[in-house]
Amino acid sequence: MVDEYIYVVVGQPAYVIYDTVILPKIYKDREVMEVRPEQIYYFPNASDRSYIFTSITAINIANKREEPNVLTVMMGETGSLYASRENLYITFHDKPNQTSILKVRIDRGQLKFEAKGTVLGTEINQFSMDEYEGYFRIATTTWEGGETWNNIYVLDEKMNIIGNLTNIAIGEAIDSARFMSDRCYLATSVAWKDPFFVIDLKDPRAPKVLGYLKIPGFTRYLHPYDENYVIGIGRDENNNLRISIFDVSNTANPIEVSSYVIKGEWVDTLALSDHKAFLFDKQKEIMAMPVSIIDGLRWQGAYIFRITLDHRIDLKGRISHQEESGRQDPSRWVKRTLYIDDVIYTVSEAKVRMNKLGDITLIGDINLS
Repeated sequence: MVDEYIYVVVGQPAYVIYDTVILPKIYKDREVMEVRPEQIYYFPNASDRSYIFTSITAINIANKREEPNVLTVMMGETGSLYASRENLYITFHDKPNQTSILKVRIDRGQLKFEAKGTVLGTEINQFSMDEYEGYFRIATTTWEGGETWNNIYVLDEKMNIIGNLTNIAIGEAIDSARFMSDRCYLATSVAWKDPFFVIDLKDPRAPKVLGYLKIPGFTRYLHPYDENYVIGIGRDENNNLRISIFDVSNTANPIEVSSYVIKGEWVDTLALSDHKAFLFDKQKEIMAMPVSIIDGLRWQGAYIFRITLDHRIDLKGRISHQEESGRQDPSRWVKRTLYIDDVIYTVSEAKVRMNKLGDITLIGDINLS
């Protein structure tokens, strides 16, 4: 969503029934509008497996009388989506070890195909991509001949490669990536050892590694704390859940300044695969995420942390929705945490629970089922 416009990206397999190509259709109230063939962009030889109609629709949610705008492209299966306020970038993988990027200009509901670029390797998610000062940056991992290595590419407005850094951490693969202004942070892993890289992008034509740190385990999600500190969520060498804070103020020598480990026979969090399950606010000094633990008994709920000004991670409390049922009820698994003023809300399919942000004491519940 940008201002009052929502941009929706949907995919539909391109297939033929009785010599008829089934084209994308737009349904509005009782009207049906088929996207005409001459309106569809396509890339010759865009896939070695299957073709997909990818339709981008711009909808003004403040003015229902404004007709939605649609741009449809036939290409390979889409991968990840990154959006800035001016552009959408959609990846698709038309050949092994190759990522193509579709750039679409967005401007108050108007959609314009801008360019297509191609890089080697494959991205892992939207955090592997970024737009900064007119340049598009992407981090990829290449698998070839039983070997792996990692890459950073910088592309200009026409999606031409103008800078690259390849052969990063040969034999390893990217676990997480985060671009922050003129830096990129990469966590790669091999044999449960996590190199954390600081990469300089001040000169977009000459990216370079400034420094790195090796710690046991791996980091699956990176989140900015500020310009000098980065939060990492992953696992330690014993497969426990590990939350780390990295100090990157000395770019040549990044260090882990604090960590918190949640132990158990089995421990997991949605934040490892869904960044929207992670809550952080520097001003409130709060960090929270859903956690599932098996350690004899099973527990599921939210861990609420305080990150102090000296970057120490303290547990404020735990909130669960399971206690009334006496059993593990999946509808009571906490999936989201959020706050409004000084109240923290935990959300499951069964209820919304409200606790005081200061001491995590219970305020009340809103039952949803």
